[in-house]
Amino acid sequence: MSKVQVRKITTLADTKYLKLYNADYINKKGVLRSWIIASRKDLETINDKYFHGAEDKIDAVVIVAKHVKEDKLVMIRQYRVPINGYIIELPAGLIDNNESFEEAVKRELKEETGLNLINIDYKNTKEKVYVSAGMTDESIALVQCTCDGEISSENLEDDEDIEVIMVSKEEARKLINSNEDIDVKALLAMQNFILS
Repeated sequence: MSKVQVRKITTLADTKYLKLYNADYINKKGVLRSWIIASRKDLETINDKYFHGAEDKIDAVVIVAKHVKEDKLVMIRQYRVPINGYIIELPAGLIDNNESFEEAVKRELKEETGLNLINIDYKNTKEKVYVSAGMTDESIALVQCTCDGEISSENLEDDEDIEVIMVSKEEARKLINSNEDIDVKALLAMQNFILS
């Protein structure tokens, strides 16, 4: 059992999609310290989690989709402001309100790629994993699935600058060895796809 105890959470910044909190905590040596946490959750939800034992809900879905007819992995190249450039990623998105992760997968896959969800592989899906626990409490459902249909950009939101790319195993190898920026989840998905 941990000797570390969070004592107080205060808000540093509160925007629509991201919040910053300061957590005052007592470390294992009994010294008062603080840690900055990026979160998608409001202060009430954070306090419920830290001080009342509430369950931490999934924030988003990350979709590892294989197009059945093309026998290719569905990837996206998306502009991301924090790196001021494009990065190879997997289709992904936030879970809306009380939406199930399955509903979010279907909606986000269609929105970002135009493709249709066929089937979720629950055996190889992890419903809750953390993205970068040293910086954020964000958790995702990492969903393996199959899809079909035609690529389309007609459902993209105004701030989404996305190009869909479907990669064969050989194309995945080339991407991995390229100089393109690649999200770690996309890298691991491509490595797994190559080995499958």
